[in-house]
Amino acid sequence: MVCSVILEGEELWLLADKAVYWPARQCLLIADAHFGKASAYRSLGQPVPQGTTTENLQRLDRVLSAYPCAQVIFLGDFLHGPGSHASGTLSALRTWRALNPGLRMTLIRGNHDKRAGDPPVDLGVEVVPEPLLMGPFALQHEPDAHPSHHVLAGHVHPVYRLRGKGRQSLRLSCFQIGPRISLLPAFGAFTGGFAVEQDNDRRIFVIGDREVWPLG
Repeated sequence: MVCSVILEGEELWLLADKAVYWPARQCLLIADAHFGKASAYRSLGQPVPQGTTTENLQRLDRVLSAYPCAQVIFLGDFLHGPGSHASGTLSALRTWRALNPGLRMTLIRGNHDKRAGDPPVDLGVEVVPEPLLMGPFALQHEPDAHPSHHVLAGHVHPVYRLRGKGRQSLRLSCFQIGPRISLLPAFGAFTGGFAVEQDNDRRIFVIGDREVWPLG
């Protein structure tokens, strides 16, 4: 379920639940939760699945129960859009927050957050602009290079296509670890993805069957 990497002298755990755990800081990093995305689409009359926010929160609970965690940092796109303020979505988030009152939560504002607006104040989420500098890392939403820190970012929703015989292929969420910029997969369900490739400078760690494993 965990793949450990050393980055800038720090140990990070790549989790099958599409997040990064930083054990030295007891910190969980999550990119692109997009809470309420399905609600936002349904508000536009689109027939999309229900229960994605509940599914995301259950997965978050699973991670928090597995690792000692003092802080969760969202690398942008906490809510998907204005339609994500639907009562059902906010009720689920408030119920979850009430069960985790002592957990520090920080949101680095992403492009969807600018459209959706900040989370309601009663959710107790500290909202900051990018970058948030922590140790050797610049925590960001956009994967733009930082002059002095290694960037951990979201936004791209990286996926990798494993190719089998003939036309068979499998598209899997992944982490992409680079020399100066590393990408986290989208945490949220129903988010889509952008295909990335592995090369001499960028390592790919794919996620599947509740495992994380390196390519090559």
